Amino acid sequence: MPKLLCVYCSSSDRLDQKYFSAATELGERLVAEGWGLVYGGGKTGLMGAVARATKAAGGRVVGVIPEFMKVRELAFDEADELVTVITMRERKLLMETRADAFVTLPGGFGTLEEIMEILTLRQLDVVKKPCVFLNQDGFYDDLLRLFERMLRDNFFKPSNMELFRVAATVPEIFTQIEAARGAKTESKWFETQ
Repeated sequence: MPKLLCVYCSSSDRLDQKYFSAATELGERLVAEGWGLVYGGGKTGLMGAVARATKAAGGRVVGVIPEFMKVRELAFDEADELVTVITMRERKLLMETRADAFVTLPGGFGTLEEIMEILTLRQLDVVKKPCVFLNQDGFYDDLLRLFERMLRDNFFKPSNMELFRVAATVPEIFTQIEAARGAKTESKWFETQ
């Protein structure tokens, strides 16, 4: 069984082609790097692009999709394993459990919510797996600036900036996954006087 890369990304079909190209490149590249895919189980948007590319390259695809999405025929039925769950919370937990690392492509509220939960669990030392943002064309620049503001204003410690890596290109994702292995967490709790 290959190790599984959890990919969080958009399900929208209304995106610029450059985002689909990166998702397709990721699907091809993860197979070349010896990974399988675990993701939200959809066939639309960047989710569908990364799944189709992974499958076409001979990789293993594990989809996790809530029943309410499956009944709307949004599931990628060609997945090697398609797990149906009831709630979004179950979906996230199963993806987190099955994953060996996490990559976040550009996306909306759902994508951001998923990776922020993982970063929170990393901060609490519950999850110890690498996390990488694909900052395609500076997509996550504003979010990274917000993280810097949080650090400046003491909402978290400097070590929190070590809980994730940033890649500018798809090949760099895999370099950053390796660089992120073994990142140490610092106790979340500030000492009080």
